[in-house]
Amino acid sequence: MTKKRGRKSRSSISVISSNGIEALARPKAPDNLTNEQAEEWTAIVNRLPADWFARESHPVLAQYCRHAVTSYRVSQLIDQEEQSDEFTVSAYDQLLRMQARESNVLACLATKLRLTQQAKYTTKAAGTASNNAGLGPKPWE
Repeated sequence: MTKKRGRKSRSSISVISSNGIEALARPKAPDNLTNEQAEEWTAIVNRLPADWFARESHPVLAQYCRHAVTSYRVSQLIDQEEQSDEFTVSAYDQLLRMQARESNVLACLATKLRLTQQAKYTTKAAGTASNNAGLGPKPWE
């Protein structure tokens, strides 16, 4: 069968195929994640297109969720240490190092999963988006 040349007609592209409309299911959180980690998984998966996370990326996303929750907990420990009457520089320093490690891992995994703005935009597109954002309030605000 030969292909037609030129633009496709509106009627040819507005017809639903014989397969009908297929809804893509979003991946469910693995059973080995805690409730907090599973909530993080669901929040991320629901924020992106349904086909964003292929099956082979699920272990990386699971690790990202684990590290995100750990990062929240370390942040809470830092806050507690800062408010503590028994504040010690060595304990505080250790917590800050833990936080830095978690931040580095999160940044790496987010980039691999293409969750960051850097991974989604080219330099030119980011500049255009930044310029289009404007400095003042929007006319409708």
